[in-house]
Parts: sequence; C-alpha cells; structure tokens
Amino acid sequence: MAATKHAQTIKKDTKDFITTAMLQMLAREKLSALTVSQVCKRAGVSRMAFYRNFEGLEQILYEYYQPKIAAVFDVIRQNTQEDDKYNSQFNFFNTFGDTFLSSIDRGFEPIIQHIFVEEIKKFYATDNGGYWTTFMSAGVYAIWRKWLLDGQQKPLKEIMDFLKQFDTITNMALHLR
Repeated sequence: MAATKHAQTIKKDTKDFITTAMLQMLAREKLSALTVSQVCKRAGVSRMAFYRNFEGLEQILYEYYQPKIAAVFDVIRQNTQEDDKYNSQFNFFNTFGDTFLSSIDRGFEPIIQHIFVEEIKKFYATDNGGYWTTFMSAGVYAIWRKWLLDGQQKPLKEIMDFLKQFDTITNMALHLR
C-alpha cells in the first residue's frame, strides 16, 4: 500500500512539474510554438512520463483550467441570491480576465471556450438534439468575450442585466416550441 501511495505522489508531482513548465512557457510563447519535448525538458521529465500523464499539450491546459472555471460556475449555480451571483462573477472576471486575454494571444482560447461552454450549458435545460443549448451557450460566451476584449468598459451589472434578458427570451422561446 505504501508503494501505491508513493507512486501516486510521484505521479501528482510529475503532473505538477509538467503543468508548471507549460504555464511558464506559455507566458512567453504561443501554444502552437511549443512541443512536448520542450515542455518535458523544462519540467525535467521524460517524454514517457509526459505521455503517462497527458495525451497532449492541450490536455494540460484543459485539466489546469477546467476545475478553476467549473468552481466559479458551481458557486453561481448554487447561489440563489443575486448579489452572491454578481459578486462571484465580478471576482471571477477580475481575476480571470488577464488569463482569458492571454489565451487569445497565446493561442489556447479554444480550450478556454470549450470549458466555458460546457459550464454555461449546465444553466440550460437540454433540448432535443442540443442545438438550442449549444446556440445559447455560444452566445453567452461571445458576450463575455466581447466584454473582456472591449476592456470591460460597460459595468458588469449592465452585462449581467443583459444576460438576464437573454435568459428571459430563452425561456419564452422554449415554451413556444
């Protein structure tokens, strides 16, 4: 049993080394310019160790950002108080805004977008085939993206009020079908 616990610790450490190396390298280079070999060299691990933990570079970013983004969306979904939802979103975009903009600049926005859309979809009831849910989720992501790229010029409350109207329209449209 001790060997198993020790092996798990080593595996976690290896994943942490690889993830840290990848994030450090992304601070200076685009994702498309990075290779597994470069990340392994920076992390001090073998390619075999890399592939025991990850299928590719994109998976590192997915596994790093998914729990962080999901945690915020979980808080928003669980809170019934509008002020709590607002504060959660405000804190998230204050702390995550730079990472989001970096994801665009460094070429890993599709990963961030995928995570956002997965989480946004959880706010909507599934529809036949998922087309409406996919459409709405992509729209909400596009609104947040535009707001961040515009330098957050509009107050967050205004964006949230707009999204509430969006939700009202969505609910009306779903009931009309």
